Amino acid sequence: MTENTQTPSSPNSELPTAYAPAEVEGELYERWVERGYFTADAASEKPAYTIVIPPPNVTGSLHLGHAFQHTLMDALTRRKRMQGFESLWLPGMDHAGIATQNKVEQQLAEEGKSRHDLGREEFVERVWQWKEEYGGKILGQMRRLGDGVDWSRERFTMDEGLSRAVQTIFKKLYDDELIYRAERIINWCPRCLTAISDIEVEYQEDAGELVSIRYGEGEDSLVVATTRAETMLGDTAVAVHPDDERYRHLIGKQIKLPLTDRTIPVVADTHVDPEFGTGAVKVTPAHDPNDFAIGQRHDLPSMTIMDEHGVITVHGPFLGLDRFEARSAVVGALREQGRIVAEKRPYMHSVGHCSRCKTTVEPRLSMQWWVNVKPLAQAAGDAVRDGRVAIHPADMSKRYFDWVDNMNDWCISRQLWWGHRIPIWYGPDGEIVCVGPDEQPPTGEGWHQDTDVLDTWFSSGLWPFSTLGWPEKTPDLAKFYSTDVLLTGHDIIFFWVARMMMFGLYAMDGEVPFKTIALTGLVRDERGKKMSKSFGNVVDPLDWMDKYGSDAVRFTLAKGANPGTDVPIGEDWVQASRNFANKIWNATRFALMNGATIEGELPPTSALSATDRWILSRLNKTVAQVDAYYEDFQFAKLSEALYHFAWDEVFDWYVELSKTTFFAGGEGAKASGRVLGEVLDVLMRLLHPVVPFVTETLWTTLTGRESIVVAEWPVDSGFRDEAAEAEIENLQAVVTEVRRFRAEQGLQPGQKVPARLDLSGTALAAHEAAIRQLLRLQPEGEGFSATATLPVAGATVALDLSGTIDVAAERKRLTKDLGAAEKEKAQAEAKLGNEAFLAKAPDNVVDKIKGRLAKAEVDIARIQAQLDALPAA
Repeated sequence: MTENTQTPSSPNSELPTAYAPAEVEGELYERWVERGYFTADAASEKPAYTIVIPPPNVTGSLHLGHAFQHTLMDALTRRKRMQGFESLWLPGMDHAGIATQNKVEQQLAEEGKSRHDLGREEFVERVWQWKEEYGGKILGQMRRLGDGVDWSRERFTMDEGLSRAVQTIFKKLYDDELIYRAERIINWCPRCLTAISDIEVEYQEDAGELVSIRYGEGEDSLVVATTRAETMLGDTAVAVHPDDERYRHLIGKQIKLPLTDRTIPVVADTHVDPEFGTGAVKVTPAHDPNDFAIGQRHDLPSMTIMDEHGVITVHGPFLGLDRFEARSAVVGALREQGRIVAEKRPYMHSVGHCSRCKTTVEPRLSMQWWVNVKPLAQAAGDAVRDGRVAIHPADMSKRYFDWVDNMNDWCISRQLWWGHRIPIWYGPDGEIVCVGPDEQPPTGEGWHQDTDVLDTWFSSGLWPFSTLGWPEKTPDLAKFYSTDVLLTGHDIIFFWVARMMMFGLYAMDGEVPFKTIALTGLVRDERGKKMSKSFGNVVDPLDWMDKYGSDAVRFTLAKGANPGTDVPIGEDWVQASRNFANKIWNATRFALMNGATIEGELPPTSALSATDRWILSRLNKTVAQVDAYYEDFQFAKLSEALYHFAWDEVFDWYVELSKTTFFAGGEGAKASGRVLGEVLDVLMRLLHPVVPFVTETLWTTLTGRESIVVAEWPVDSGFRDEAAEAEIENLQAVVTEVRRFRAEQGLQPGQKVPARLDLSGTALAAHEAAIRQLLRLQPEGEGFSATATLPVAGATVALDLSGTIDVAAERKRLTKDLGAAEKEKAQAEAKLGNEAFLAKAPDNVVDKIKGRLAKAEVDIARIQAQLDALPAA
């Protein structure tokens, strides 16, 4: 095991009788921060290890998803710090343009005002005031969880340095002709009153209506179907497939558009599927992306028929109606004219909704700013393809490639006041000037800045390098970029991960923003159901922290963290993790009271008992196993391995087996006390990244050293003792079998039973006292008469259960077990006797069946011996 270099003071063997998380967690965390344990040094000669936190919204509070990912990131950085890396876990928040502006506008509405009453400058100042007063609640909650972040480097996407980075990269992209302005169809939210990107649209099946409408008259008519009848007011053509014989005679002709005084052409376009519906498609270029593309190909006019609120602006009977009111009114008017051919209600179809406010999104033609993503996305895909960036788990790579390889140009302008204002100035004669951070904007009559702000994800895309000081060449950027791991949910591959890859490679001359993308699943309730306020299953992790402690919440989340897989969680599981923390506490308290120590060297193996050698061998194997799991981001497996080793092997077996040694005293007790101290020292360090608070308290009490946060990570010493492991496994087999038998006979755990132990010819003879202690077995006395004999692991345990055993029930149970074992043997023999099976089966499968046969034969012999030992009925 790795030696700790901290200077120890006198260890303290006194621990309170019970662990009270609420009494220690806050104080411990503030001590860690004050001592600078989490503050990284850019001048350090240690190798760097960097994670930037996915910035939570300034409007948000800690939810289980945050707690889940923060637990894993904290575990990674704490371990690396203990391994000797200069670990930087950089915190910060996102300004959350739409969400934050909505919060302040709601506040103003309560005062009977709107942002327009204040004006832009005063409104933005009001948002900053809101941010200072209400924003950042989650940062305090992160402290509750134990996040080991470097608070001295906390960033905000609207702070001065990051704003400079945004303006710098906008200017660079603009000069490289990768940002442009164009009128295109965008996703418009009539409630948020802004454009939103494709990935901010959530699609769900809505119950709408499908209406079939006859356009034109007589032989020069055709039928189109639509779910948005109101948009027909903006139709400028009907499209058919050029090879569709039904409509070939109409191509190029003009037909009457119902409810209007306009005629529109019939155009031939291969986009139309003649097999779908009627094979004729109404074309509304200003309100549908596919129609817009048809309009571009055929040089059709675009008619915008709604304002930004979704209200009809076309003169006539529908003027001023909301889009949904207009839908019903248009259908009614068409019905009166006999134009409705068919109506289907309800008609289930996929409808886009704003991911923030859930309003139905309206496709709308609008002049916006765009990023030409093709070369950027190509570079982002290549970085993963050529191995510079690894995606974990690897099967998630397909989702990443599906996105970056098919990405549409990105609409980056938003019609908001809160955010990074687009650094474009327009002149009186149509001039357009992009202004960099060190440039003065043009002045004079007629010059004005673009009123839009940038998409929040634009600034978030710069996060891995802007937070380290880019565009300046800072010591932080030189030391900590590229970052090592991006750990985030698989649900934001599209929102954030791809953006950071594109911008990082572009801004940093091909240097990747992170070496590994570790994708997690989403936290769900104990039934696997998505957590939602509407389902009533949302959990505030702070409630669980208050009730069970932060360590319990962290350990529960880590135990469920299989890469890329959703994580079910329930309160019972958190309570079980609290029980684990209590078990660690109570066992360590017992150990300290009985001489567990880390003082002095470990005794030579020749001076150690088999029990001591066994636990040290298992300890080293656990260190190696945990290290392997960390490197593979297998948090569930490493947590389970630590849980099993701590609870089952250390506390339930080693501590219990050592009690007889401790009670006997002498050199054996001293040796076991030193071994137990070693095991607890290493175990606490292994557990610390996941459960930092209880391990800090116990480890500093055990060792007398400064803090486990800056202790060295354990290293597998290579010590193995397979013979000792086999010996203790046999002991465990004996104890387990006798305990099972006692339980089946209805004996109380503490009930003492006379027994004869035949351990001759086995290594178990040295453990007789421990076996009797664990099994509550008394020495055989006068009149001892074995009523049951249990042969196991080469030993025989004869029990006198006179007056306590139900012989008939025991014979019935053993007969049933014998039948099962004989069936298992017969099945194995049949497979091994099948030449055709043996010719095809892999060697490992054949070996497994041979193992089953061998076990069945051992079980048959054991059970038969037990049956033979039963007294006559």
